[in-house]
Parts: sequence; structure tokens; C-alpha cells
Amino acid sequence: MYAFISLPVVALMLFSFQDGLVPVPPFHGPTLRWYAELFADDRMMAALRNSVWVGLTSSAIATVLGFLAAYGLARYRPLAAGAIRGVLIAPIAVSYLVIGLGLSIVANELGVGRSLTLVVIGHVVINLPLAFAVVLSQMSPAQERLEKAARDLGASEVRVLALVTVPVLLPGLLAAFALSFTLSWDEFVIAFLLTRFDVTLPVEIWSSIRTGLDPETNAVGTLVFLLSVGLLAITLAVVSRLSRRRV
Repeated sequence: MYAFISLPVVALMLFSFQDGLVPVPPFHGPTLRWYAELFADDRMMAALRNSVWVGLTSSAIATVLGFLAAYGLARYRPLAAGAIRGVLIAPIAVSYLVIGLGLSIVANELGVGRSLTLVVIGHVVINLPLAFAVVLSQMSPAQERLEKAARDLGASEVRVLALVTVPVLLPGLLAAFALSFTLSWDEFVIAFLLTRFDVTLPVEIWSSIRTGLDPETNAVGTLVFLLSVGLLAITLAVVSRLSRRRV
């Protein structure tokens, strides 16, 4: 089962080293020709930078907003907590196509052109529920008791937040950020609908393969996969280490 699922990834990585224009057997190579052409491709590199910027910005905003929402619900327990939680989680059930079209319509009505800023807003919308759920799951009565003890010792709300709440929640915050970045990094539908000239990497890849098979896309696909796996592996290692230190 796992071999069948991983077969497309293996094929992608294998043919990224093939010295031929058509990625079909038999294999000829290996060569780094397509990686050299990729790094010399100004459009691909610009799209890569755009994807990194959109991913980092939207993930940071979603993580901060998710933390504030989770902290407010867990600590202040408003009467409408259930309804607020439902509203925050609701975007998970909404199609990316609907979100992208909705933002596009709103932008047109306001006279705002399609841009990477709109993509960031769209990615915050889809990442916020995940960040909120991850951070909320880390809230615990033990943490609340630590915060209360700090207040009893004279610490202000700001110091409690900075010296107790955030350090304790740091593994969850890092996990929320990494998962949000991974979702944003290769998201296509919203980025396609909300950009025009400055596009993200998935949109640029789609534009490249629309007219035919391009061996360069195998190289960029391999890099995207390795970067995503590497980021998740590093995040899991850091979160695991921080969790052990907290215990």
C-alpha cells in the first residue's frame, strides 16, 4: 500500500535526474542538467520566492490569530464560546474554490487588483482553523494553574503571557506554524484565482506543464517535496525536544 502511494514521488525524483526531454523509460543519466536550468530560470526562482513569502507571512499571521483566539476561549470562557469555536473551525468545511472566488469578488467590488497580498489573506483563512485547533488542544488546566500562580506572585498579564503562557505553548505554536506553512507552500486554487503577474510556485508549475511535459518541473517538484518533508521533520524534532524539556 505504502509502496503504491509513494510510487509517483519516486518516479518524480528519479526522472528529475534523467538526461532526456521526455520523462519516460528507459532511464538515461543521471544528470543535474534540469536542476541547473531550474536555478537559472528567473520565473521559477521568482515564483519560489513568492511562495516562501506567502507561506511565511500567512503562517505567522494564522498562528498568532489562532493563539489569541484559543487563549481567549480557554481562559475567559465567553458565553458564546461554542458558537465562536464553530465560526473559527468552519472554513475547514468550505471549498478552496469558494474561498478564492469569494475573495476575488470582494476584491473586484473594492477595486483591489489581484496580488500576493490577497493570496496571503486567503491562506490565513484556510490556515487559521488548523492553527486554532492545534493551539487550543495544548491548553490545559495545569498551564492555567501556572498562570494563576504567576499572577499571585505579582506578575502582570503581559509578563504572564510572555514568560509562562508562550513558553509552555511553544511546541504547539511551532507545530501550528509548520503545518500552516506546509499547506500554504503548495496550495494552488486560491493562489491561481487571486494572482495575475506575481504568481506562486504551484501556479508557475501549472503554467509550465500546460503546454507539455517539461523535465524542469520534475526537478522543482522534487525540491518542493524535499523541502516540505525536511520542514516537517525539523519541526517534529524541535517540538519533541521542547516537549521533553517541558516535562
